Amino acid sequence: MNITSPDFKENARIALKDVELQEALSQFKYGFPVNRANAIKRLPEFDQLRDSARDLKNHIIENLDIYLEQFESKVIENGGHVHWCRTGEDANKTILDICQQVNAKTVTKGKSMVSEEISLNDYLEANDVQPVETDLGEYILQLRGDHPSHIIAPAIHLNVNDVSETFHEHHKRPKTDDPQALMKEAREILRKEFVSADVGITGANFLVAETGSTIIVTNEGNGDLTQTLPKTHIVITSIEKVVPTLEDMSLFLRLLARSATGQEFTVYNTLSTGPKRAEDQDGPENFHVVLLDNGRSEMIGSEFQEMLRCIRCSACMNHCPVYGAVGGHAYGWVYPGPMGSVLTPNMIGIEQAAHLPNASTACGKCEEVCPVRIPLPKLMRHWREKEFEKHLTPNAVRFGIAGWAFFAKRPALYRWLARSSTWFMKTIAGKKGRIKKLPLAGGWTDWRDMPAPQGKTFMDQWKAKQKAEESR
Repeated sequence: MNITSPDFKENARIALKDVELQEALSQFKYGFPVNRANAIKRLPEFDQLRDSARDLKNHIIENLDIYLEQFESKVIENGGHVHWCRTGEDANKTILDICQQVNAKTVTKGKSMVSEEISLNDYLEANDVQPVETDLGEYILQLRGDHPSHIIAPAIHLNVNDVSETFHEHHKRPKTDDPQALMKEAREILRKEFVSADVGITGANFLVAETGSTIIVTNEGNGDLTQTLPKTHIVITSIEKVVPTLEDMSLFLRLLARSATGQEFTVYNTLSTGPKRAEDQDGPENFHVVLLDNGRSEMIGSEFQEMLRCIRCSACMNHCPVYGAVGGHAYGWVYPGPMGSVLTPNMIGIEQAAHLPNASTACGKCEEVCPVRIPLPKLMRHWREKEFEKHLTPNAVRFGIAGWAFFAKRPALYRWLARSSTWFMKTIAGKKGRIKKLPLAGGWTDWRDMPAPQGKTFMDQWKAKQKAEESR
C-alpha cells in the first residue's frame, strides 16, 4: 500500500470536494455511534468492564513475553507452528515459504488489517500465489484495486452503484442496484474459491495463551470457511493480541462488538486450536501462527505503550469529526482515524506521518468511547511534541506559536489582544454572528462559517465574577 500520509492536507481537500464520498459519510453518524449508544444502555456494567479491560491489558503488556511464550508452547503442543517475525518483510517471506511448501497457487483470506500493514496481497501476487479476499467489503476493494478506508467496514466509502459497476466489470453479469442480489452474486463466486483454495489465511482478534487458540470474529462466516476448508491455515497477527485465558477473552468480546457495531455479540466467534485431529470431521492439516512485531515491542516502556491496548473496534473513528469529514483514505496508510494518528507514526515514522497527530479537534470523544480507555488525545500531543522537536512543523506554525508565546508571557498585552480580537471578529461577523472568511483560519472557513465570539473574554468574565464575590 502506497504511503500518502505526507499528503494528508491535500488528501483531505480532495475528500471534502468528493460529492459521492461526502454522501456516504453523511450516513455514517446515524449508524455505528447510535447503535453503540443503544447497546451500552442495555449493559449497566459497561464502564466497569472497560476498567477491567484496561487494567488487564496493562498487565498483559507488562508481561507480554511470558504470555507469548506460553501461547507458543500450547500451539506446538497442539500440533501447530509459531513463527516470530520482527518486520513485515519477515512475515511476508514466512507466509510465502509456507505456501510454497504445499505448492499453493491460490489462497483465500479473511479480513486482516495486519496483512494490509505488510502488503501481503501484493507480495503473494508478485510470487505467483493468488490471494482472494473473502470478506465482502474486502473482496469488492480487491476487485477495484482499492484499500480499506475503515477497520470494520472497509468499503464504507462506496455506494451500491460503485459495487454494481465493479461486479459487472469483473463478473460479466447484468448490473443491479439490489444489495441482496449483489451479495448473492459475490457469495456464488466466492464459494468456488473457498472449495479450491490451497491455503487459508486469517487474522486474529485475540490469542489465548492458556489454550494456544486464536479467535476471529465476523458477521459473514467467511472466516470459518477460510480456516476450515483448505489443508493449511495461516494466522497472521500482531504480538499484542495475546490474552491469558478464555475467560479474559470473553471480557474483551463483550466490549468489542458493542463498541464496534453496537451488537450484543458478533455473529461468528470462531476459535482455532491447532490442526485437525484424527476424530475431527473437518479442519486444516497444517496450522501456522505468524506473530508480527513491526515496531510494537519498541512501544513498550515508551509514552506510547498505552496504544498497545487497542482492540481494533474502530469506535474512535466512528465518533471522530475529522474522520467523519474526510474518510479513511485521507490518512494515507492502513490505520485511519485517531488510533491511526497515534499508531501510524510509530510504524512509518513521524517524518512521514507528521500531519496525522494534528488531524484532530482534541474534542476527546475518541478517548470517551474507547473500550480500553486509551488516552488518544494525550498520545497525539506526544507526537506533536516530537514533531516540533524534530523541526518538522511548518514555519508558519512555528512562527505562530512563537508569536502566541510572546503575548502569553506579557499578560496585559495578551488581554488587550484578546479583547481587540474579540471585537474585530464580532464586527466582521455582523448580525448573523458567523464569519465566512478569516485570516489565518482558512482551514476552517473554507468549508464552514466560524461562529463569532459571544460576550466578554474569559479573563474579563473571571474578574467580574471575583469582584461580585468580594462585594457580597
